[in-house]
Amino acid sequence: MSDKTTPRLPWYQLAPKPFQGLLNAEAGLANSSLDKKLLELVKLRVSQINGCAYCADMHARDLLKHGEDLQRLNSLATWHEVSLFDARECAALRWAECLTRIATGHVPDEEFELLRPHFEDREIAELSVAVALINAWNRMGVGMRMPVVPKPLQPA
Repeated sequence: MSDKTTPRLPWYQLAPKPFQGLLNAEAGLANSSLDKKLLELVKLRVSQINGCAYCADMHARDLLKHGEDLQRLNSLATWHEVSLFDARECAALRWAECLTRIATGHVPDEEFELLRPHFEDREIAELSVAVALINAWNRMGVGMRMPVVPKPLQPA
């Protein structure tokens, strides 16, 4: 049985330059043209798909701090079955899922074209970088078994 409270390795200390590179990429996204709440929704959804408990917990908490509705948060895994998300959010979530599941097949042009009514080219590029980045964080979180420790919820 594994210890779910201790990381396998302190990877951020053992590989400080790559860790800093990920942090620098995050800092670049902080100044993107995309809404922070949209970015957090995408990061949470990708973390759910990848099974990264640490990142899913962090991004769910961040969304709550940004005033996200609990029903939307609880429905994110089933976003395509509910009418709680607007067309722009749905397009971003669909794109994030396609890029995250790239191992099952390349992303068809039709999927890319579904972004165009909702996002400018710069926003599509930034959204794609955000998806790539959260996938990298997820792989480190899952691979190094970053723990989720009980914390009280912070009010919005």
